[in-house]
Amino acid sequence: MSGPAAGTAHAATTTDVVCLGESMVTFLPSQPGRLADVPSFGRGIGGAESNVACALAAAGHRAAWVGRVGADGFGDHLVETIAGYGVDTSAVRRDPDRPTGIYFRTATDRGTGAHEVAYYRAGSAASAMSPANVPYGELFAGRILHLSGITAALSADCLALLRELTAPRPGRPLVSFDVNHRPRLWRDGDAGVLLELARRCDLVFVGEDEAEEAWGIVGAEAIRAALPEPSVVVVKRGSAGATVFASGLGPAPRSPNAGGPAPAAGGAEDGSGPRSTDVGAAEAVQGAPRSAGGDTVTVVPALRVDVVAAVGAGDAFAAGFLSATLRGLPVRDRVRHGHLMAAAVLTVPGDLTEPPARDHADRLAALDDGAWGRLRLGPGWTAADRAHEEVRTP
Repeated sequence: MSGPAAGTAHAATTTDVVCLGESMVTFLPSQPGRLADVPSFGRGIGGAESNVACALAAAGHRAAWVGRVGADGFGDHLVETIAGYGVDTSAVRRDPDRPTGIYFRTATDRGTGAHEVAYYRAGSAASAMSPANVPYGELFAGRILHLSGITAALSADCLALLRELTAPRPGRPLVSFDVNHRPRLWRDGDAGVLLELARRCDLVFVGEDEAEEAWGIVGAEAIRAALPEPSVVVVKRGSAGATVFASGLGPAPRSPNAGGPAPAAGGAEDGSGPRSTDVGAAEAVQGAPRSAGGDTVTVVPALRVDVVAAVGAGDAFAAGFLSATLRGLPVRDRVRHGHLMAAAVLTVPGDLTEPPARDHADRLAALDDGAWGRLRLGPGWTAADRAHEEVRTP
C-alpha cells in the first residue's frame, strides 16, 4: 500500500481524535540525582502523541493511538497501559524484528542543566513506520488527526509518512500538528522541515523558543507570518501564556452523527520556565480578540502553577485544547482548558495523570479575568476537587 488515494472520503467517524506517533517505556528515577547515581527506577510510559490520546480518553473522549511497537514485553506493557486509559489501540502494529523504544530520565526539570535523558530508540519499531505500513483507514476515521514533529525526526520513512498524512486532499479530517522540536533528534537533520509540515496542517502548536531555535524566527507575529496557511496557529509563550491567531473556521471536526463544524481556536502551555509561573501584567485582559491582518488574535495568560515536573505538560495542553474544541467552546475557554489540563500534569512527577473533572474545569475556565489571574494550583488540586465533588454528591 503506497498511501491514501487522493480524494478518498471516509464514512461516518466513530473516533474523536486519532493520534499517531512513537510511544516508549520510560524509567523514572526513585530519587533525585545523576543517572549514574540513581539506584532504581519505576516504569512508566512516554510519548507525545499517546500522552494526548490518554489524556483525551481520561477526559471522556473517544481517542485512538496508532503506532508501532516491538513484539516484546515492553511493547505489551505500552499497549496494555495505553488501552487501560480507555484508548483504542486496535490499529497498533507489532514489529517482530525491531524493539520497542525505551528511555531513562532524571527527576530534574527538563529546563535545567542537570536534567539528563538517555534514549534507546535508534532502530526502534516506531522508526520503521512508513507510508507503506500504516492503517490509513483508521488514521483518517476520526474527527481530528493529531501528529507531532517528533515522528518526522525518527527516520526518512517516518518523515515521508508525515508528508503523506499532511498532504491536502478532500475529506481529510482536521489535522492538528504540535511542532515539538527536539534538538537532540535533529543533530543530523534539518529541523526546517518542521516548518514545511506545519504549513500543510489546519491547527499548529508551536513555542516561541522552539521557533527561534529551529527556524530562527523570533516573536509571535513573525511566527504567524511564516505559517500563513493553517487556520489556527497557537504560539506558546511559556509563563506569559499564549497568543492565538485564527483566520477562520477551516475544516473543523464534525460529529459522527450530525452537526456543523465547531469554531476553530487554540491555546498553549508548554510547562517551561520557573517552578512557579505568574500571569504577566501585559496580559491582564484575557481572551479579548482583536483583528490583525485578517486574523482574530487572542491572548490568554498562563496559570500560576507550583511545578513538580515539567514533563508532558505540552501534550496535556494539546489534549485540553482539543477536548474543548470538540465541545465547541469559545477560544478563550479552549485555551484555559489547555492550561488546566497542563496544570494537572505539571503538579505530578510523570507524563500522565487524571485530569480535572469536567465540571470543575468548566467552572475554573469560566472565572472572570481577575479570579483567573489570582488562581494558583499545586499538587493534589485535581484530587481535592474530586473528593469535594464526592462529598457534595448524594
